[in-house]
Amino acid sequence: MSLLAEDTEVADLGLRWKPGFSTLGPAFLTELRPTPLPDPYWVCRSEAVARELGLPADWHSDSTLRALTGSLPVAGTRPFATVYSGHQFGVWAGQLGDGRAIMIGETEGGLEVQLKGAGRTPYSRGGDGRAVLRSSIREFLCSEAMHGLGIPTTRALCVTGSDARVRREELESAAVVTRVAPSFIRFGHFEHFAANQREDELRALADYVIDRYYPACRTTDRFNGNAYAAFLEAVSERTAGLLAQWQAVGFCHGVMNTDNMSILGLTIDYGPFQFLDGFDPRHICNHSDTSGRYAFNQQPNVAYWNLFCLAQALLPLIGDQEVAVAALESYKTVFPTEFEARMRAKLGLSDSAEGDRALVEGVLKLLAAGKVDYTIFWRRLSHGMADGNVEPVRDLFLDREGFDAWMLLFSERHAIGTRAEAAGLMLRSNPKFVLRNHLGQQAIEASQQKDQAGVATLLALLQTPFEEHPGTDDAYAGFPPDWASTIEISCSS
Repeated sequence: MSLLAEDTEVADLGLRWKPGFSTLGPAFLTELRPTPLPDPYWVCRSEAVARELGLPADWHSDSTLRALTGSLPVAGTRPFATVYSGHQFGVWAGQLGDGRAIMIGETEGGLEVQLKGAGRTPYSRGGDGRAVLRSSIREFLCSEAMHGLGIPTTRALCVTGSDARVRREELESAAVVTRVAPSFIRFGHFEHFAANQREDELRALADYVIDRYYPACRTTDRFNGNAYAAFLEAVSERTAGLLAQWQAVGFCHGVMNTDNMSILGLTIDYGPFQFLDGFDPRHICNHSDTSGRYAFNQQPNVAYWNLFCLAQALLPLIGDQEVAVAALESYKTVFPTEFEARMRAKLGLSDSAEGDRALVEGVLKLLAAGKVDYTIFWRRLSHGMADGNVEPVRDLFLDREGFDAWMLLFSERHAIGTRAEAAGLMLRSNPKFVLRNHLGQQAIEASQQKDQAGVATLLALLQTPFEEHPGTDDAYAGFPPDWASTIEISCSS
């Protein structure tokens, strides 16, 4: 029976829906309705995501608000939560699943719409199924910030709040963040069926993902035409490219469990993340990560470890362990190649030359030794290339001699070519604005007092992070205040 059969009132969002993941059947999901969020109100909205979904211009109506907070069913949909398993902090955690996220459905344009914080599901494992305003705003802003940076990511349509309270370390306001992505399938979905020796379901899931998102794997000559091995290789390469972008921009995810790894190579599940302030390769952004497993400099290795877990899950389909291992090999070449390309762009280099790797390693060592602000350094260097004044860059370093020696090598590398072209590439590669923890915290604290202007202003800057936005330097592009280092972000959300 339709979940909507007993309802006389439904919300028509102006979207057309189609069957997607739900066609896999009940072994993969549970149909259920969101739990209504009491007395909801709008916190923030992304008009860019609304346009991508194809929502009408007047989409932020009362009926849409009620639909995105569970009070009103969405016409043409059958909401559901999915089951998956995974490794958390390197340990097998068994069955997990969407414990507070409920999929509304998939649009005809191929985008899934999901409500995070929509109430309990069969996979909540004792949790209350809710999200809090603090973490919802962080996820909303970072989703859109990453998109602005050109980094593959899930998107966020909006955050809706409520005066209802939920307990975390303390009582906090409940909220729902509406997330959008081509797919929310994770490594953990495959691990779940492999661990339970359900090969038919494992094969059905792999076939669904390959046919929907990796159709070229069906006709490949790689691995003697083994589509499942080719699929694993393609996921490995997408993941390698993603990690290269994270490392280049100074993004620390914080909780790279296998259930937080997207099968499409998207950044997913924004929890205790952080963009680096002072450059520290060993930085740990997650207060709960006492072992440093997910430290900034460990992220590329962890991603490979997670891919190995995916390979183990796919082994019954690939059929040969050596082939599965071979399918992971490209990660070891794609990641360094992509990372070096990103770093060359940050240095204004449009081609590669001998010595570029040493140039990158040299500046990263200088940045680490002085804990130099990562984002400010790269932006100042970009302007230094544009106007010839490197003193603002030099002022960032206590080791002036070390900087001068590196700058000499940098200048020699740019001896051929125009300064304007290099500066243009650098200004397009080195953002002025990133979502620093203290900026997010200030916006959150204002929102908790029902002042949403700070979130809206920050969103506008993060969506266009390479533009100058005159008049914003001190408040949004300056050095973090001393109190920023005391902010502790954990897995609690």
